[in-house]
Amino acid sequence: MLLLAADSPLHAALTTFATTARVVVVTGLPGTGKSLLIHQLAQLAHAGGRAVSLLQWDVVRPVVEGSRAARAYPASHGVTHGMVRVAVGRWARGAIAAWDTQRPADAVLIVEAPLVGHRLVELARPTADAAEALLSGPRAPFIVPVPSRTLRAHLEAERGRRALAPRHPREREDAPPEVLRDLWRQLARLAAALGLAPLPPASADLPYDPAIYAAVYEHVLRRRNRKVLSMDAALAADALSPYEFGIPVEDLRPTPEEASGLVDAAAREWADPDALATALERWYVTPE
Repeated sequence: MLLLAADSPLHAALTTFATTARVVVVTGLPGTGKSLLIHQLAQLAHAGGRAVSLLQWDVVRPVVEGSRAARAYPASHGVTHGMVRVAVGRWARGAIAAWDTQRPADAVLIVEAPLVGHRLVELARPTADAAEALLSGPRAPFIVPVPSRTLRAHLEAERGRRALAPRHPREREDAPPEVLRDLWRQLARLAAALGLAPLPPASADLPYDPAIYAAVYEHVLRRRNRKVLSMDAALAADALSPYEFGIPVEDLRPTPEEASGLVDAAAREWADPDALATALERWYVTPE
């Protein structure tokens, strides 16, 4: 179901991505409209006759987290263990390169990559591998949806409603509103550390600021073909879960056996827990 008004700037922007890109990476914090944007991108690409594949953090993560090797790295208070996060990132770049060589030239891959807290941030980092030419090129836009203050408040309220009455099993995996607000506070303090915004008071309940939010993600994505999409209107999705596509889509994910191997490989690379903790804390650092 297409929800975008045909004469809207958002429809025009998404149509361009859906018809010309090989890979579209939708980035950002939870509660910024990524899922619905991905849903609409998929609808537009399918309407244009393109085969649609998806690579989404919340689809891949449970496979890796549930693998045999990941039993040693359980989630804590709902937060995915760092070893699982780096294992997912290790897999994703190879999966994108393999998809590019194995799928028809007119297929499109839509990726959901939060980046925050080292969640698929590897895609934003220049790396000498088979995926880099595609990820750094013009046919792989990295989209940053930036909701207005009013829309952000609406999205938080919707997140709370879906937590109480989910329309799709994946909605149970969504971060609750209090987690959304905490992630925003972390991002605002990161903006100050990067010199992108004034240092907020330590005890302040910081209001969401779209300019600061966009500045941090543009900084992290400065080595990528980034596109900021300002969003100020909620799409009429009252009867729709953004996870119900209603069209043929292919989900990329590792097998359970592959997932265990990924965790084992990550554990060998990150044998020092302190080094892993530092890497996770500095997720926003992109080598020059």
